[in-house]
Amino acid sequence: MLEDMLEPRVVRRLEVITGAGGRRRWSAAEKARIIEEAMGPGVVVSAVARQHGMLPQHLFAWLRQARRARPRAEEPAPLFVPALVEASPASLPPPALRSRRSRRRDCATGIELEIAGVVVRVGAGASEAAITAVIRALKATS
Repeated sequence: MLEDMLEPRVVRRLEVITGAGGRRRWSAAEKARIIEEAMGPGVVVSAVARQHGMLPQHLFAWLRQARRARPRAEEPAPLFVPALVEASPASLPPPALRSRRSRRRDCATGIELEIAGVVVRVGAGASEAAITAVIRALKATS
């Protein structure tokens, strides 16, 4: 019986398994290089992952962590489309001629901001986030 086990046999099929398997450790420099490669324009993240012998999900997790760890200072300034400024309608009487009641109603309907010569009227129903975004955009362009 022992002799049968020691005799050489012909192997008809041999299967070699490659790819992600087991736990692998990457140095910080390797990890940074792979993340930078995956963030390139037009790059397919899954292909980069396979090229480095890792699962695409693993690389996607690294990319998500890298985006979260990025400092807020790198956040680009909000971009707005140029606004068309029109003169106010001529049908309104000048402010001195309006009655007190109509002036009070105008104050309650919104606010008016002027930053660097640009006037913006914000309606009473505007959210705090919208007002903050408008102010930041005006400051960024001034």
